[in-house]
Amino acid sequence: MFPDLFRDDVFTLETARLFLRWPKLSDAAEIVLLAGDRRVAEMTSHVPHPYPPEAAPTFILAARDGNANGATLRLAIAPRKMPQKLIGMVGLEPADEGGARELGYWLGMPYWGKGLMTEAAQAILDVAFLYADMPAVRASVRVVNPASRKVLEHCGFQFEGGGMVTRSVTGENVTADHYRLSRGTWASLKGWRAPLPTERPEFRENA
Repeated sequence: MFPDLFRDDVFTLETARLFLRWPKLSDAAEIVLLAGDRRVAEMTSHVPHPYPPEAAPTFILAARDGNANGATLRLAIAPRKMPQKLIGMVGLEPADEGGARELGYWLGMPYWGKGLMTEAAQAILDVAFLYADMPAVRASVRVVNPASRKVLEHCGFQFEGGGMVTRSVTGENVTADHYRLSRGTWASLKGWRAPLPTERPEFRENA
């Protein structure tokens, strides 16, 4: 479970260029447009193509419910100067009974090639490792998606091997590469971006 800090929709993260926040119903049209692009959807496990317009509100409400009960942390990615404009999604979900989480993400095609997904992934990984008791984060990418593989490598993920995964939206089996980022590796790479502590800070009243 994620801590209470993440479970209120006032929770946000800011990076040099991005603003990460809970998704809202007003994001539905952008999700349909951007995630529904075949070039985006086919690289994911759960995004359908074409994206049914009625599915977007259902996804948003499920994401908000998961955030509120601490089961997941799914955040909309927006430009820092336009925080209402969704350009992608990034999230962490339970991966196994040992407490590891699974990283998932997508970014609208017009925003590819700018390093934005790496920036968003690093932000959510930093805050999750800092405040949540999780030993590691796992992720899988299709072998035909080198850009997504670079995101994981830039975040410090280590390659664990290849295999097959099932795309839930189609039922087809596709080849994928599997990666893992341990807490120890994350801590050793704490200088990858604007410094954040690797231990949960102690808060004192009247400090």
